Amino acid sequence: MRVKTVGVLGKKRLQALVARVEEFAEWLGVRGVRCLVEEEMAELSRGLEGCPAPEIPSRVDLLVVMGGDGTFLSAARLLAGSNVPLLGVNAGGLGFLTEITLEELFPVMERVLRGEVSIGTRSMLEATVFRDHREMAHHRVLNDVVITKGALARIIDLETFIDEAYLTTFKADGLIVSTPTGSTAYNLSAGGPIVYPSLGSIILTPICPHTLTNRPIILPDEVIITICVGKVHGDVYLTFDGQVGYKVEEGDRTVIRISPEPLLVVQSPHRNYFEILRNKLHWGTR
Repeated sequence: MRVKTVGVLGKKRLQALVARVEEFAEWLGVRGVRCLVEEEMAELSRGLEGCPAPEIPSRVDLLVVMGGDGTFLSAARLLAGSNVPLLGVNAGGLGFLTEITLEELFPVMERVLRGEVSIGTRSMLEATVFRDHREMAHHRVLNDVVITKGALARIIDLETFIDEAYLTTFKADGLIVSTPTGSTAYNLSAGGPIVYPSLGSIILTPICPHTLTNRPIILPDEVIITICVGKVHGDVYLTFDGQVGYKVEEGDRTVIRISPEPLLVVQSPHRNYFEILRNKLHWGTR
């Protein structure tokens, strides 16, 4: 991978990151690499070159995201279909997706510029909402697509099909459709399994099902999942990576499949997935 231009997205409203990005841009410039940052950060800086966030994927060879997992998810959706690798630097909280620490940024970038890092792939989901055969919404996500009821709504009926074969009608508070990457997010909180990130699969996890025998199911990644919303008593929402919301109505149909273009991720040269899993979930501690 030859890197001539690096883009930087940062956790919004985190002023302390600006000085670090300025230092990073200067470090890149010494090595003949251009640095583009999102406009909001450029406006807070001293001389950083700004660019509208939607234009960054078409103008860079690598995107560095500094923040927490939420910032990483936003960057992943921005890069969807672009074939630009993403390097996650943890400047936030849990940092399950942002594998590299701020202190490791410069040593890791040295290895990136020398072509000494591994680029992994993470599958993404495509979700399309149809109403009376009209497309109402379309998004790509890295973690999950979730249908859930509002606080005051009753249990919802979610008629679910796998490749047009009827699976069941979940009577539940909601339903999570997750990638392996998203298996350690909402899926895990709802009792779903942890799935190794590179496994070709989709996880279907009901949220507080009325029928206790409704359990999470792991499906092959070539299937198409269709979820039809039954009778609605109250508000029902569809959320994409927990960051973008859409209100659905009775009869709406959501079609979910694996995106043909995966996300490319720069893998940490300092730790493997099992170390991240063990440390972030505090396994083995008392």
